[in-house]
Amino acid sequence: MSPNQPVVSYLRVSTARQGRSGLGLEAQREAVSEFLGADAARLLQEFLEVESGRNSSRPQLERALALCRLRKAVLIVAKLDRLARDAHFLLGLERAGVEFACCDIPGATRFTVGVMAMVAEEEARMISARTKAALAAAKRRGVRLGRPNLTGRARRMGTMASIERRRAQAAQRAVDLAPTVRELQAAGAASLQAIAEGLNERGLTASRGGPWSPTQVSRLLSRI
Repeated sequence: MSPNQPVVSYLRVSTARQGRSGLGLEAQREAVSEFLGADAARLLQEFLEVESGRNSSRPQLERALALCRLRKAVLIVAKLDRLARDAHFLLGLERAGVEFACCDIPGATRFTVGVMAMVAEEEARMISARTKAALAAAKRRGVRLGRPNLTGRARRMGTMASIERRRAQAAQRAVDLAPTVRELQAAGAASLQAIAEGLNERGLTASRGGPWSPTQVSRLLSRI
């Protein structure tokens, strides 16, 4: 986390009643405040998730991640606890491409999830090695094994995967920006130029980090 990087806080309570009563919320806010220290002014927004325990959807987390992507902010998770064992949640954070830190488990950062991914890759490598050993043993026993040349096909699949990945990133960015665009339109921004100026005034950059132009806004609107 860089010195001047903005942050977004994510708080969690388990029931609607607890959310209304504020039980546990002040402790989480205090944890975030202590974590930030003198940098509390960098806090852009707080998101509060009320979890039922029966529904795994986390709409407030999605909103927090969207804001982090748009403003290149760090997500501060006030209370990770049992979510540290939720692989779906952690991998979701990793795939979101958002830097994050946790007040109650300081070591659980995006780098930590990256290490977990490396462990999974190592396990996959070991499985592959065992598979190759089994095939070699089968060949020694006289079993005929096919040996198709997949080099060209693999290269094409890799190119297609790269294209799909870029398309997915563009689609996700459009989803993140859609509420802001609608807000600008509701405020009277009727032209592509007006929308571009509104996005630039809010400090939101285009996909490559530069200012918005009418052409880029047109592409964005086609995805919303």
